[in-house]
Amino acid sequence: MPKSFKVSVLGDGGWGTALALVNARKGNDVLLWSIFPEYAKVLHEKRENIKFLPGVKIPSSMTITSDLSKAVAFGDFIVLAVPSQFLRNVIFKIKGFTLSKKIFVSVAKGLEAKTLASPSQITHSILGDVPLVALAGPSHAEEVAREIPTLVVVGSKRPECSVKTQEAFHDSRFRVYVQNDVTGIELGGAFKNVIAIGAGLCDGLKLGSNTKAALLTRGLLEMTQLGVRMGANPNTFFGLSGLGDLVTTCISEYGRNLKVGRLLGEGRKIKDILSEMEMVAEGVETARSAYQLARKHGVTAAIISEIYKVIYEDKDPAQALEDLLSREAHEEMKQY
Repeated sequence: MPKSFKVSVLGDGGWGTALALVNARKGNDVLLWSIFPEYAKVLHEKRENIKFLPGVKIPSSMTITSDLSKAVAFGDFIVLAVPSQFLRNVIFKIKGFTLSKKIFVSVAKGLEAKTLASPSQITHSILGDVPLVALAGPSHAEEVAREIPTLVVVGSKRPECSVKTQEAFHDSRFRVYVQNDVTGIELGGAFKNVIAIGAGLCDGLKLGSNTKAALLTRGLLEMTQLGVRMGANPNTFFGLSGLGDLVTTCISEYGRNLKVGRLLGEGRKIKDILSEMEMVAEGVETARSAYQLARKHGVTAAIISEIYKVIYEDKDPAQALEDLLSREAHEEMKQY
C-alpha cells in the first residue's frame, strides 16, 4: 500500500484548492486553510470552492479550517499557496509555531513588490533555514482540479526534500519532476506572468500569430538573461517552470495575466481591469519587480520594460509595440 502523508495547504484560492484535491485523491490526509473564517465555513458546508473552482467537489475527507495554528500543526508538508504580496504576513504568523520536521512547499508565482524577494527568500528571511521546496510548471488550477494530466517540477537546496515532495505529490495525473534550481524555478514562474501580459496585449491589438510567437520567444530570452544574472541555471527556463508555464499561460482560456493584457490592448485602464477581477493576476506587480531587477542587474529586457510602461506609466500599447519594433537590429542570441 502506498505511503500516505499529511499535507496542509495554506490558501483557499484556486491553486491551493487544486493542490489540496491532488493530494486528497492520492490518499494523503489533507487540510485546507482559509484566512477568512466565513469562507472556511462556506467551503466546509458547500464542499465546493464556489469563488475560484465552481463545479469541483471537495471530498468530505478534507479538513477545512481558518485556524492557522491547527493547520501548521497538522501537516508534514506545508504548502504555501498564498499570493506573493500577502505571503510575508502569513509567514510572520507561523514564526512562533513548532516547525520541526516540516517541509514547506512554495507554489506562489510572483515577487514581493516592496523587496523584490521571491517566495522562498521571504520564507527563509523570517523562518530561517527551514526545509523548503519550490513547485511550478504549466498548471492552471481549473485543469489540475479536474484531473487533466499536468506536469510540474520541484526543486530545493536540500535534494532529499525534493524527492520526498515528489513521492508525496506525484501520480499519473499530476506528474512531478525534480530539478534543484530553486532560483530558476521561482523566477520562471514569476517572469512568465509578465510576458503573458505582453501576449495579451498582442491579442487586444488584434495582431497575428507571427507577432505573438515572436513576443513569446524574445520574452523567454529576456526571462533567461535576467534569471541567469540573478543566479539561475539557463536550462531551467527551457523546462516546465519556464517555457512550459509560459506557453500554457499565453494560450489558456484560464490565463488571468493574458486577460489583463488583452483588456489593456483593447484600451481599458489597469485600475478598472483589476477592480473587476476576483482572482489575483500576479504579473501586474511582477512587471514592476522585473523592470526594477532588470535595471539593477544591467539587463536590457526591452519587452519587460514596455509592459511595465503600459501598466504603470499609462503608455499607449500601440506605441509600446512601435517602440519595440523600431529598436536597432542586432544578433538574435546574446550571451546570458
